[in-house]
Amino acid sequence: MPPVLRIAFVTIGYSPRPDIVPEMVSDIIGGRSPECIEIAEFGVLDGLEGVALDAMKAAPGEPEFATRCFDGKEISVSVDRTERRLADLLSRVDTLGFNLIVLLCTGTRINPPANTPIIEAQRVVNSAIDALRAENIPLGILVPYQNQIESLFGQSSQAGNTRFVAASPYDSASLVSRVGSIADCKVTVMHCMGYSRAMRDELRAALPNHVLHARGLVASFVRQFL
Repeated sequence: MPPVLRIAFVTIGYSPRPDIVPEMVSDIIGGRSPECIEIAEFGVLDGLEGVALDAMKAAPGEPEFATRCFDGKEISVSVDRTERRLADLLSRVDTLGFNLIVLLCTGTRINPPANTPIIEAQRVVNSAIDALRAENIPLGILVPYQNQIESLFGQSSQAGNTRFVAASPYDSASLVSRVGSIADCKVTVMHCMGYSRAMRDELRAALPNHVLHARGLVASFVRQFL
């Protein structure tokens, strides 16, 4: 029997993430026995509440991440303060003997851990986007917040064949109602780990194009380690 793959899932919000990790684990193991992997979850916001949690929230106009609070509601957190806490958390997780760390965010900048291979969701998803752009395929990209378009993509956000839509995965509005401006693109990329498989299926049923899903792309990449 192959050795068990020990995976640490790290979120920029609170752990555990029942809205993300079980779905990804299902995609990772495919038809294999669930015993082929062992998982643990860690969150940047774990243990924070009250004033400490308020200090993590993004101020008006500040670069922000969308994530999930402990009660399941959306919370907008500061990119700078989140990345500083994330660096400390990754350093700690790196000492715990995991075979792999999976970072569940598509917008972070990190220094790689010293000992443990890490899969950065951002790099996986952006590599898929770069491959599509290289073929000049008309591309629509969904991100949670409007101000993330420039911060995540910079000057390349002005590329003629790429269009963007801001649509948070954590509010109750239907994604289909907000993607009209990219409906004619050949491929739509859901560029946030918060977008669920059900949201992907909703878009696939409504749009006459292909829909790529951040979670699915990352899970497919992790599956190669089994």
